[in-house]
Amino acid sequence: MSLELPVLVVAGASGFVGRALGRALTEEHRFRIVGLSRGPHEPGDGYDAWRSVDLFSLLDTERALEGASMAVYLVHSMMPHDGLTQARFEDLDLLCADNFGRAAAKAGVRQIVYLGGLVPRVGELSDHLKSRTEVEGALAAHGVPVTTLRAGMVVGPGGSSFEMLARLVERLPVMLCPAWTSTRSQPIALEDAVRLLSFAIDRRECFGRTYDVGGPDVLTYREMMQLTADALGKRRRLISVPWFSPSISTLWVSLVSGASPSLVGPLVQSLRHEMVARDRELADRAGVVGVPFREVLAESVRAIRSMPRSPSRASRRSASPLEPRRDGARAAPKRVRSVQRLVLPSGRHATWAATEYFRWLERAMRPFLRVELSEGDAHARIAIAGTKLSLLELRYSKERSTHDRPLLYIVGGLLSNDDGRGRLELRELRGTRTMLAAIHDYIPRIPWFLYRRTQALGHLWVMWRFARYLARTPDTGGPAGVTGVTEPQGS
Repeated sequence: MSLELPVLVVAGASGFVGRALGRALTEEHRFRIVGLSRGPHEPGDGYDAWRSVDLFSLLDTERALEGASMAVYLVHSMMPHDGLTQARFEDLDLLCADNFGRAAAKAGVRQIVYLGGLVPRVGELSDHLKSRTEVEGALAAHGVPVTTLRAGMVVGPGGSSFEMLARLVERLPVMLCPAWTSTRSQPIALEDAVRLLSFAIDRRECFGRTYDVGGPDVLTYREMMQLTADALGKRRRLISVPWFSPSISTLWVSLVSGASPSLVGPLVQSLRHEMVARDRELADRAGVVGVPFREVLAESVRAIRSMPRSPSRASRRSASPLEPRRDGARAAPKRVRSVQRLVLPSGRHATWAATEYFRWLERAMRPFLRVELSEGDAHARIAIAGTKLSLLELRYSKERSTHDRPLLYIVGGLLSNDDGRGRLELRELRGTRTMLAAIHDYIPRIPWFLYRRTQALGHLWVMWRFARYLARTPDTGGPAGVTGVTEPQGS
């Protein structure tokens, strides 16, 4: 393949859709295709090269997108993580999407193609669907045109949606069907989703557009379960129950299917919405008629029966750049990621909030803590009042900070087992008053079991109080913030 071909970078390349997209694109010979993955990856699945990336790191994401002309974003963060993660999945999604949008703008990427979720016509959105629309906005906020394909359930061999359906049907001869199983949905075959993604890439008339995509069949979840039972050759009795309980449904689906509650929960919350495409504009333009649901099921069943059963297969999860690396996990230190969503007062920006946080912290924690903030050298020191004992020390990175994203490295203190990666950032989401306060890769010095029950809970309490303080701050005022010396390049 010629190196003169434009570079297409795919985030989420090692996942269900990403692997299929790589194989399809390599047959077209339009791009040099680079896949992004959390850990090292051998070339394959249609990708000419792989780059390791931590999408929670802006610097890492910028390096991963170097030289890219186009990008595809197939990432979600609903899977569990190693260490301790204090965050809602939608805040993790938003942070990673904002990093990707910022990095794509810096690299001169001319288009991002994003596979999102269908948005219902009426009613309040579930957290899962709100997150999908927030990601759309974050990807586009920094000026790169985004093409969004909004899809419901993507079904195909090896996909988590089919596997959850199949496990429910295989393991339950009698199934109680709560109210959400009567909700209509429009699943799309993996093959069709990939064809539409491929069609939209580098097609200028698609820049900045949002399309609903779906297969030819509109079905209730109960009908999908019955069709899955037919495809598996199982006779199953489905009994309707007149209530909708997200918590019970999540527990039931998770226990029976073996899927993580962190994955199942947000999906179940979304099932109260009808997930039906408004039109077939993109499919008609691409000439994609659509594979019927029965045919997708038949192909998926053939594929699953042709594979040997093994514990590793039963427990495997779709990989993504957000998933933790498993190699050497026992030897690696446990790290903390904590992300909280705050609301900025009108007229203020994140750099003002960073300075104000330390000033507020000293007032809020008096007489127990003393906070020293030197604007001259941009150094923050949190100490035990009346002593010289520093609990945490942070230093502002001028080189890696902007007014809407100040970055401070955790450089010392009795509570930190610093290795140079721990950092605190506050970032505002462009065009909104939303700000994310995030700690990344922090390694506590105190024993892990003690940290989780003391310092971790204390941090959440402090951020909750700071959020209340910001909510009471007047909505007027000029910019203010920390300034300081240049630090080595960072995340």
